[in-house]
Amino acid sequence: MHGVKEIIQEASSLPVEERAKVVDSLLQTLNPADMKVEKEWVRVAKRRLDELRSGRINAINGDEVFAEIQRRFEK
Repeated sequence: MHGVKEIIQEASSLPVEERAKVVDSLLQTLNPADMKVEKEWVRVAKRRLDELRSGRINAINGDEVFAEIQRRFEK
């Protein structure tokens, strides 16, 4: 059986997408998902994607969002 250091070293060598899956899986063991909440998040995500694709709403560049947040909190 691998020790913690070996597991971390091995996981660190994975591609970023695989590391994200490992992290997500480990976090879920600490805080199991509530299926009602998960289903609601999926519903909201699908609705938002539909709004974007249909043109009902426009996406805002992430840099613009963070700049606006910074402006608001500098006051």
